Amino acid sequence: MRLKRVAVAVALGLVAVVAGTLVYCTAMPGRSFGGAATPLNASEQQIEGELRRHVSALSVGIGPRRATLGDSLSRAERYLHDQLEPLTRVPGVTLRREALQNAAGDPANLVLDAQGTSEGPILLIGAHYDSAPGGTPAANDNGSGVSAALVLAARLTREKHALPLRVVLFANEEMPYFTQDAMGSLQHARGCKARGERLRAMFSLETMGYYSDAPGSQKYPPPLSSLYPDRGNFIGFVGNLASRALLRESLASFRQHASIASEGAALPSSLPGVGWSDHWSFWQQGYQAVMVTDTALFRDPNYHQLTDTIDKLDFERLTRVVLGLEAMIVDLSAG
Repeated sequence: MRLKRVAVAVALGLVAVVAGTLVYCTAMPGRSFGGAATPLNASEQQIEGELRRHVSALSVGIGPRRATLGDSLSRAERYLHDQLEPLTRVPGVTLRREALQNAAGDPANLVLDAQGTSEGPILLIGAHYDSAPGGTPAANDNGSGVSAALVLAARLTREKHALPLRVVLFANEEMPYFTQDAMGSLQHARGCKARGERLRAMFSLETMGYYSDAPGSQKYPPPLSSLYPDRGNFIGFVGNLASRALLRESLASFRQHASIASEGAALPSSLPGVGWSDHWSFWQQGYQAVMVTDTALFRDPNYHQLTDTIDKLDFERLTRVVLGLEAMIVDLSAG
């Protein structure tokens, strides 16, 4: 009888530990947006048009974008450079090409820096512009993230903020480069560490444009299915356990401003999907980093497929995400 009581106590203790861990990882501050959003106004519709223009240029005008696929990646780089270069007319804004070392095809990151009014740590926004193998036009993965980064760069450099801002468009995120030395974000993160740069935050904008209100449209790696909505109508914030403080702070700010639902979790990096983008590179160097995503393969049936085309993207919702991110970044860059 005594052994039975001990076994029950141990089992209850384990349940309590698991429940406490899940709460620690998934309980987030603020309230996710709910209800009907007001229609986009004229200026917001202009942002929507800019997002669509960038995704079209990358996924329709160029298509697959890989360092070893003819001049496709260099064409994408030229387009992105042409979008960012005019921003350098603003005092304190610079743009440089960061060639990747020991990588075939001469790939490069594009690095836009905007000085702050203080010498504080850098707030970094990143997105990869290459596409997965197999010929996908990569409208969502990751034309959506790159278009968001371009719009944010243009809007955030209009005035100075207390902290310096950096926008980096990375080459070579997709396989076979992911986690390898030729990965663009890994080389940049290592450079940040070698230069002794402090980062206030790193946000990886990854696959952000696919949404669905259909029941069952959203999947999760176990054991998260019972904790989050089954409809893919939200934007996700994902971090590892070491980035929990940044994730909670950024999501709380986003929720104050955004007119789109949002969910967040700080999870073990070993869980499938948690580290599958450029934020992973910054974790390796000890920086806090968060991925902003529509959850990619857990929602979008076109992920890494030939069907990842521009007509699948919800540009109105992507616009709402960008507006929320802009306000969030302004909050975080205040110091």
